[in-house]
Amino acid sequence: MDEEFSQGYSRVLARDLVLNGVGGNTASEALRAGYDPKEIWREVCRVQDVPPSRWLGRDIPLKD
Repeated sequence: MDEEFSQGYSRVLARDLVLNGVGGNTASEALRAGYDPKEIWREVCRVQDVPPSRWLGRDIPLKD
């Protein structure tokens, strides 16, 4: 998350952004509840409108 959103903002998102796709939890809560980190990351990306081409990081292109 730091790479996409910056260190400070990624902490805010992890703590405060409610993600319906992972049970209505924040990312931090979802991790503690045992959700797959990849599932959480994809939900953060969807909610924050991150282009799918960046879901795997800047150096790894998404394959169709």
